[in-house]
Amino acid sequence: MATVQQWTGIEVRALRNAMRMSLREFAAHLGVSERMISKWEAAGGNVTPRPVNQAALDTCMQRSDSDTQARFKYLTDGRVVGGSSETTELIGSTQVRHPSDGSLMVKVDASVFLAGPSNEPVWVPAYYIDVHPVSNAEYARFTAATGHKPPEHWPDEQYPAELANHPVVFVTWKDAIAYAHWADKELPTAQQWEKAARGTRGMVYPWGDQPTPAKCNVRESGIGATTPVDRYQSGVSPYGAYDMCGNVWEWFSTASRPGRRELRGGAWTSPFDRATPSSFNDAAETMCDDDTGFRCAVSADAMERLLNK
Repeated sequence: MATVQQWTGIEVRALRNAMRMSLREFAAHLGVSERMISKWEAAGGNVTPRPVNQAALDTCMQRSDSDTQARFKYLTDGRVVGGSSETTELIGSTQVRHPSDGSLMVKVDASVFLAGPSNEPVWVPAYYIDVHPVSNAEYARFTAATGHKPPEHWPDEQYPAELANHPVVFVTWKDAIAYAHWADKELPTAQQWEKAARGTRGMVYPWGDQPTPAKCNVRESGIGATTPVDRYQSGVSPYGAYDMCGNVWEWFSTASRPGRRELRGGAWTSPFDRATPSSFNDAAETMCDDDTGFRCAVSADAMERLLNK
């Protein structure tokens, strides 16, 4: 069980975000006013709540499930103290840079998770998955190294500088798999991707069960374009993966039928109810659109071999 030695506004904000609650919801849950929560968060590390509220925050943390505690640890960069030296490692706490393309990946340990709309238990072996969708800047390194044709919307075959950290789009399934192989990776299976998006307990969304379109880039957000891959911190999954709802649809290795592949997650063009990670979708391998990208995965065994070269 993770604990906090002394709560400040920094940890208060992190706990609220980890619990996927609005200001009003969190204040009601804690039994204080919204104004008080706002005051703490605005002051950051310069305020320490009164002892009675410290105790309430301790209780709130202790009653949180493991997925919430994992998100809290991620949001505080690990600035929490384990209640016991025998505490097991929280999910999403093992991140590495892939040795081939330098992308940040997170380890998803082998376990059963609740999959699909009916939450069927499914075993998935250990693997690593990209924390973010592949960006334009990352894809450009691939095209420069291999001579692979750049996406059609890049003027003069170069991405616009302001889109460097946006997800690459206008990529077919074959483009995505070509990048993955160049980077010594694979595209994730549908089960790998869904587990990274929902955690082990079958949450409806990466952040929990509350439908909150503001936590992702979907049609209701009104942005009308892709956003940086690290923008929606409050919408990260229990493993710390970004954009598992919205921004771009993501290609999988899983075939739905000959010539077609699964993809999920919704996009900036999609209504929010299409972005649920458990919802099935597929497309022809040749489909190429302004709202479709990908991220990569690699088995834990393959990653260990790469890291030990």
